[in-house]
Amino acid sequence: MTLTQQRKLKTILVGLASWTVALLLFFPIFWMFITSFKTELQAISVPPQLFFEPTFENFSLVQERSDYLKHAWNSVVTSFGATILALIIAIPAAYSMAFFPGKKTKDILLWMLSTKMLPAVGVLVPIYILSRDYGLLDSKLGLVIIFTLMNLPIIVWMLFSYFKDLPKEILEAARMDGATPWDEMIKVVLPLSVGGIASTGLLSIVLCWNEAFWSLNLTASEAAPLTAMIASYSSPEGLFWAKLSAASTLACAPIVIFGWFCQKQLVQGLTFGAVK
Repeated sequence: MTLTQQRKLKTILVGLASWTVALLLFFPIFWMFITSFKTELQAISVPPQLFFEPTFENFSLVQERSDYLKHAWNSVVTSFGATILALIIAIPAAYSMAFFPGKKTKDILLWMLSTKMLPAVGVLVPIYILSRDYGLLDSKLGLVIIFTLMNLPIIVWMLFSYFKDLPKEILEAARMDGATPWDEMIKVVLPLSVGGIASTGLLSIVLCWNEAFWSLNLTASEAAPLTAMIASYSSPEGLFWAKLSAASTLACAPIVIFGWFCQKQLVQGLTFGAVK
């Protein structure tokens, strides 16, 4: 076998392996989607039915029972609100750590990242009491604050990495032209880091959108996002698989569509600094 044939065979095998992994990862989403169009009897039938007459009854029942639009709006407000607030805090922090590092900068970054290792249930009681005392229980503002603090370490770390990859010659030229640190951050660093900031923001939105622990423990009805709505379909009588699949499909659809339209910024951010 020649070298060219070996390369072609390797390419084919890598392609087949990639498609196999992709199909395995996508299959649960595909099955959830088709189950949402089944009746409850069809959803639990053995063997599973791949061909059936679809019905939209589950989607209408989800809207009637759970007020999907209200929960979706709560998810949008909390996810985007927490992301914007986190970026406002994280951008100056990452900028100062990247371009004006101190002796303890690495220690601070490691300490921030270590807070993600703390189990959320370990701080549930104090956060619940603080939320109760300040009137933040079952409020979107309370979730925005919690989501912001939850994702801030990851956002600072990502932005710090993006900022460190910026060409230092451009920053030195800006300083020689008399740019202040504020001008440098706003007029030089941010425009050059749009892709990284966009991908970081998208990751934060996805993490906030999928957060269930704090949503279930700090909300009841007024501020409950889509994750809390999905959890409501678990009852002592059992799981209603068709309705649960419909609710899950409706909960996943907005963030999947949003990610699809933002894929250019996401790819740009993930490959930021790969090519000098």
